[in-house]
Amino acid sequence: QVQLVESGGGLVQAGGSLRLSCAASGRTFSSYAMGWFRQAPGKEREFVATITWSGGATSYTDSVKGRFTISRDNAKNTVYLQMNSLKPEDTAVYYCAANGRRHTIVVTGSGYDFWGQGTQVTVSS
Repeated sequence: QVQLVESGGGLVQAGGSLRLSCAASGRTFSSYAMGWFRQAPGKEREFVATITWSGGATSYTDSVKGRFTISRDNAKNTVYLQMNSLKPEDTAVYYCAANGRRHTIVVTGSGYDFWGQGTQVTVSS
């Protein structure tokens, strides 16, 4: 079991930046690959980014490539999502998730075992 708690969301103007954090507790954090997903009102949850246990591999959805960066600090049991050049269409609840296939890039929500409660990101135009 691992518990995940997101933080860092808020209201920002278009073009601004936010950094989301997801703190993990429970089983060894480095046992998991980590992902970020988001869900906008009236839309399905979508994949944003993922990182393997060592940080050696990452993947992003096309709409955030070049603007968002996922990283992790295994000593702090935390995964981050640095979001730059934010757009109104980035507005959503952002969730972090963990999956036990720590070497694998997984881009579907069904592949994740544990989820946080989410943090709201609102980008105004």
